[in-house]
Amino acid sequence: MYMESQLLVLSDLNFNLEVWKRELKFQESEMDYFEEKLEHIAIRNLGTEVMVQLEGFQNKIIREREVMGHLRHRIRMKKRELAQTKFETNAEILFQEKQVLLKDEMKTFVKMHYQLKELMMDFFLKTL
Repeated sequence: MYMESQLLVLSDLNFNLEVWKRELKFQESEMDYFEEKLEHIAIRNLGTEVMVQLEGFQNKIIREREVMGHLRHRIRMKKRELAQTKFETNAEILFQEKQVLLKDEMKTFVKMHYQLKELMMDFFLKTL
């Protein structure tokens, strides 16, 4: 019975990792799309103020991509840990505790991503 419940918990943890991985993939495709829109604006040469804002967004996108890479790496490492787990006593508790930290990082990242997205959408409304 204990082994079954441990398998269920580890399966749930793996599910969370998959969802986070998909979330990052979606956000990465959004950033590709936003970069494309920024290029369209840059071509139009709308003045220094717009170009300064545009460069600021480009820098934030670069930073966001770095954070995505870090999170993807963390997710890969967690998946590897889960796959290598031998049915150790209380292994699922250890994984849950470790996963809470990653969950918090993902939550913070998603929040920051959507704040950036809102700012960029406002910028696009003004400039496109």
